[in-house]
Amino acid sequence: MGIVAGLDSSSEYTRIVVCDTDTGAVIRQGHAPHPVPEGADGGDGAAAGRRTEIDPQAWLLSLGDAAAGGLLEGVQAIGVSAQQHGLVPLDENGAPVRPALVGNDRRAQTAAADLVDALGGREAWAQAVGVVPQAAQPVAKLRWLARQEPHAAQRVAEVLQPHDWLVWQLLGRPARRTTDRGGASGTGYWSAATESWRPDLAELALGRPVRLPEVIGPAEAAGQTPEGLLISAGTGETMAAAFGLGVGVGDAVVSLGASGSVFSVHHQALAEPSGMITSLADATGMHLPVVYTLNAVRALRGAADLLGTDLEGLSALALESTPGSYGLVLLPYLEGERTPDLPHTAGTLAGLRRESMKPEHLARAAFEGMLCGLADALDVLRGRGVAVRRVFLLGAAAELPAVQAIAPSLLGAQVVVPQPADYTALGAARQAAWALGVAQGTLSPQQPPLWPAPAGRVLEAGEELAVGQAVRQQYVAVREQTHPGAFG
Repeated sequence: MGIVAGLDSSSEYTRIVVCDTDTGAVIRQGHAPHPVPEGADGGDGAAAGRRTEIDPQAWLLSLGDAAAGGLLEGVQAIGVSAQQHGLVPLDENGAPVRPALVGNDRRAQTAAADLVDALGGREAWAQAVGVVPQAAQPVAKLRWLARQEPHAAQRVAEVLQPHDWLVWQLLGRPARRTTDRGGASGTGYWSAATESWRPDLAELALGRPVRLPEVIGPAEAAGQTPEGLLISAGTGETMAAAFGLGVGVGDAVVSLGASGSVFSVHHQALAEPSGMITSLADATGMHLPVVYTLNAVRALRGAADLLGTDLEGLSALALESTPGSYGLVLLPYLEGERTPDLPHTAGTLAGLRRESMKPEHLARAAFEGMLCGLADALDVLRGRGVAVRRVFLLGAAAELPAVQAIAPSLLGAQVVVPQPADYTALGAARQAAWALGVAQGTLSPQQPPLWPAPAGRVLEAGEELAVGQAVRQQYVAVREQTHPGAFG
């Protein structure tokens, strides 16, 4: 028996869980927000008060606060996960040339479009690295930096992501900088298909060569602290959450935020010519194809606002209606859409008749529209040979009774709603236990520790499956009539 810790440094806070290496049982945990400097406005371009840049030292201060009171006493290894798509640009001496740019920064939208054109279009990027540049990704941030802050860009000698930087700091800032394949796969200049950097794409973005960290294997250690504490490879939040949940082949994860995402573990990288699939790597040596949607819970909130209620009230109303919402169909493209690629469209409400114009039918149409949009994303993966037998449903909206009642039949699979837990931090802790076991000779680099599956509610479509598929057909008919050929 040993003790390991998993650290999740998100965009707003640090969470730490301390776990038993054999069982994964949480022994203790800590939490602390990232400090916000007095007068900070979140950086130029911040939306709704959300930070778009931050001094990386804030991550260390938050980590120290979360670990206060002897939380890490007896810990033998630490795994680090952190927010994805952040960029920490460093000079020749390893000092940041400016605050780190974080994932929710939309200032690089034009830069991303420029990069798509510079390489010859979306298909060229999909084939090169399995990722079509978006504003969030480091490759687009590098282009933005080169265009908007050329003096800072000229000082950039190397670039790290947040988890890379935190691992490097914990190790005492050694000459060797490392990352993992999961984190690297989201940069826009690492190919999941070839498992290698594309430094030419980083140079295309910045306008000059830049050093990139060494990519190490899932079970490798990045090193040891001066005190002898082992630090594992680390990874991004999505990969750590999948590892913490125990997602395997045949599983998919549907995440319900304002926007949505669908990902699954697969045995090979998937390149999709239109770029609808983002080809990421996971934290175990497998692959993690992801399909993003722009509209998930924001469609529910829009409907709730229209009806003068909240999400819980909308759920209760929806359950007063029946499958198919009396013919109402909502295409929930309120912010445009990424899957299918309809960036400039708007939402559509079809099937209005006198008998369907009731609050409960609109409420149900909102839930059905959101879930049909996510089912479309799931079908993009299925269409590329990804097996989906079980779906993990994540996010606070997954607890809504209407979501749980409707999701299994529309998604066409068994649905699991895991009990709330810090799965990202748990995934980082599991990685630490793996690296520690390999270092001690008790685990194989090919087999991570077999921690128990998380508890959760299991939902089956049962007799409702045929009804759900009829609702999907109704939705698809409206989508094809409104946006013919949207999926090719």
